[in-house]
Amino acid sequence: MSLPTLFQWSEEYELGITEIDDQHKGLVDLLNQLHKAIREHRGTTTSRRILDQLIDYTRTHFLLEESLMRVTAYPGVDRHRTQHKELISQIEALQRKMDQESVAISFELLHFLRNWLIQHIHESDKRFGAHFHSVRLAATYAAWRKESGQAMQKQKKKWWKFW
Repeated sequence: MSLPTLFQWSEEYELGITEIDDQHKGLVDLLNQLHKAIREHRGTTTSRRILDQLIDYTRTHFLLEESLMRVTAYPGVDRHRTQHKELISQIEALQRKMDQESVAISFELLHFLRNWLIQHIHESDKRFGAHFHSVRLAATYAAWRKESGQAMQKQKKKWWKFW
């Protein structure tokens, strides 16, 4: 019998913006991988590697969100960007503490990250999603996504992974 995951993805988290939803699912997957590594006592090195991947992926995700916000003239972009910077700063501080004091990644950190992501999606990201769909760029974006998707299919990568 397998233990439950830390974060179970559901449609309630979707914004209806494919790339953002896909990246959110990727973040959830990395959180679940980190949870499993800690639960299975795989060691600090493994946990740290997954945390590093999570942070890199989060930075890429934040760049995508903020780019779409600028393109759609989202009025909350500055506040949203500040939330992103604060999370990255908190995680970097935790990384330094881990490096300097040999502190292991804890379940408390995982729950903090999970709760931050849930709250951020439900509040900030959902507001942006509503704005994105209201500016009527969704059809143009869908056509562009389809066209770029076909081009990227040859590369076997999502377009945002090239950044």
